[in-house]
Amino acid sequence: MPHAEGMDTFDLGRLALESGASLPGRLVYATHGTLAPERDNVVLVPSYYTGTHDSYLPWIGPGRVLDTDRWFVVVVDMLGNGLSTSPSNADPEVRGPRFPLVTVRDQVRAQRLLLDHLGVRRLRLVMGWSMGAMQAYEWAVSHPGDVDALLAIAGAARCSPHNHVFLEGARAALRADPAFAGGAYDVPPVAGLRAFGTVYAGWAYSRDFFHDRAYQALGYADVDAVLEDWARDHEGRDAGDLLAMMDTWQSGDVGRGRPGGYEAALGSITARSIVMPSTTDQYFTLADSRIEADLVPGAELRPLVSDLGHVAGRPGVREAETAVVAGAVRDLLHRA
Repeated sequence: MPHAEGMDTFDLGRLALESGASLPGRLVYATHGTLAPERDNVVLVPSYYTGTHDSYLPWIGPGRVLDTDRWFVVVVDMLGNGLSTSPSNADPEVRGPRFPLVTVRDQVRAQRLLLDHLGVRRLRLVMGWSMGAMQAYEWAVSHPGDVDALLAIAGAARCSPHNHVFLEGARAALRADPAFAGGAYDVPPVAGLRAFGTVYAGWAYSRDFFHDRAYQALGYADVDAVLEDWARDHEGRDAGDLLAMMDTWQSGDVGRGRPGGYEAALGSITARSIVMPSTTDQYFTLADSRIEADLVPGAELRPLVSDLGHVAGRPGVREAETAVVAGAVRDLLHRA
């Protein structure tokens, strides 16, 4: 019976991708808690953009949002995130700019293989923030019989046109650095990475976050400190990994290639569902989440009222938002 607290690796072999290409790959993941003899206490948490399995640690542990005294929590690193197979660490044939498109559906297919390896079929809950929510939606559509409950926090079932435009702005800022060299860079394109982070900062938070100086409660002295923190954070990341994850993000659409498209795909979800947008998110918007919640049978729209913008749902940022997420997890895991 698996009982682990830490990182492990699963060899995917050559993963067949939606595009028709294949990826020699591996998934990095972490498990927390004890798998029940019936294997019916599993919560799956896919990683988010620039996040890793460690990013969810503020929510995981005895008595926390994901109580490891009761639940076996599997946190999976997306392909492209720098730990699982990514442009920065892939085999030479697919390294750097040769890395293929890995869609959200491809990510879920890889995660299904991992869970099969772990001997897990049924998931009591699939949940995630941001891109983690996109993968959770795809799980609920692709494997309806295996998913009891769905919690989508500040995410969406597809990348909206407005969201696509935001991402293209950040992409253009990175690619404009001559050092990027079309992705075949020999040294990190630092100026482009910093520009990417600077553009991103303005979308991550809300108007009220800046107007009311809520950033001070997060340890920032002023607006310039926010910008510098985001620029410095992205400066340390791999450009190819950032763009590969962005490609995955933009590919997100549960209806693509399915009869009836987006509406029918969401209508096929049988999991108990809570859709939790941030009320001030600028790209995974409340308006889009309301449409999705209306399309998922029986889903509850439970907005996360916050001035943090998209960041409202990120683990470990602020206790008030964490308490709301914890309440949703309790309701989904303990409701018959």
